[in-house]
Amino acid sequence: MELKDIQAVYFVGAGGIGMSAIARYFLHKGLTVAGYDKTPSDLTRQLEEEGMSIHYEEDVQFIPQACRKPETTLVIYTPAIPTTHAELAYFHENGFEIEKRAQVLGSLTRTHKGLCFAGTHGKTTTSTMCAHIMHQSHVDCNAFLGGISKNYGTNYILSDHSDYVVIEADEFDRSFHWLRPWMTVITSTDPDHLDIYGTKEAYLESFRHYTELIQQGGALIIHKNLEMRQHVQDGVRIYDYSRNEGDFHAENIRIDQGTITFDFISPLETVKDVELGQPIPINIENGIAAMAMAQLNGCTAEELREGMRTYGGVDRRFDFKIKNDRHVFLSDYGHHPKEILQSAKSLKELYADRKITVIFQPHLYTRTRDFYQDFAEALSHFDEVILTEIYPAREEPIPGVTSSLIYDNLRPGVEKLMIEKDSVLDFVQNRDFDVLVVLGAGNLDNYVPQIAEIIKGKE
Repeated sequence: MELKDIQAVYFVGAGGIGMSAIARYFLHKGLTVAGYDKTPSDLTRQLEEEGMSIHYEEDVQFIPQACRKPETTLVIYTPAIPTTHAELAYFHENGFEIEKRAQVLGSLTRTHKGLCFAGTHGKTTTSTMCAHIMHQSHVDCNAFLGGISKNYGTNYILSDHSDYVVIEADEFDRSFHWLRPWMTVITSTDPDHLDIYGTKEAYLESFRHYTELIQQGGALIIHKNLEMRQHVQDGVRIYDYSRNEGDFHAENIRIDQGTITFDFISPLETVKDVELGQPIPINIENGIAAMAMAQLNGCTAEELREGMRTYGGVDRRFDFKIKNDRHVFLSDYGHHPKEILQSAKSLKELYADRKITVIFQPHLYTRTRDFYQDFAEALSHFDEVILTEIYPAREEPIPGVTSSLIYDNLRPGVEKLMIEKDSVLDFVQNRDFDVLVVLGAGNLDNYVPQIAEIIKGKE
């Protein structure tokens, strides 16, 4: 279906962070936009305020009349929606054009220059950082992001003239194979989603295939020493990067009194005295990848410097709610062992002389089953570990798979406790903390505003 033929767009699973960005794109185009989601959220309420019609009961009768014409309606669904879903079945039975979110993004990479960010972790922060650098530069860009940018209060950035589109390339369900990047960053390839891929080898092969999709004349910017093979077309440039070595890297790193400054070393042009607007050690490496992409696409040294200095972060990614001499409290989306380890190391680097407590809600039974020993090892880098029950998301329980698998494998000497999620607020009320982080991709984050109020009441 050509964009010019579409009059209405219907989303089955409207409230996901990636789906909402596309919904905003079509709302901006002036089309009728409607959809279903399981539960209301801040994001769905915002979309309704912006003009989208959303309902929360799985029932065909709630599909608006404007979205019932197969010849003018595009249906977009998320892979998290089961094929038995009544509304999805209705659209299949009646000959509608039905696409995954990734297919729609793939179409955009055929009409724009797609700057795509892939990897097990780091892609949301790195893509949002690059989008901000480019949007505030003379180059500009459009962007479909996997998190809410604090600079813009949204996960969608629109340009009225730029041919570039920044996209988070999601490996779940092999979604990123729909994309045709002009350039891409690959941040990491630590195995994940083994419920989809089955084996580590299949996961790595998926990334290898993704590199074949980069357009001729484009570029691959890949983290140094990743465990994967790449296979690019002729004419695709390859660069590597990391914090300390590679074609793009940092030198002269200075961490002092809550600020981080470094020199950006590049084969194009070195940029001295880059200051991180969100001064977290892991953002040195994220910033190198973001600046590499922005520089390769025309941003000047001063624009790189200014974009990094004014970058405000992403909701739920090292999202500080309280930061003072008595209390530090933050929320972080980390839900893979390597992400948790990076969170722990970054906080230790920032707060070497303070006790760091984590409240972690494991995400998915399959991920817990596959990686419980790695979770335990990563969490053991915190001083104190509080575990809640597993957040199931799309999954049914698996016999024998509980948070106890992680708890029982924590290193000896680590302070630890298991509590129910519903007891978290009482637990926080009755304890004092030095540095506290709420970690995970589930719904524990819903308590973050209340936890912040409780901690402020102790000051």
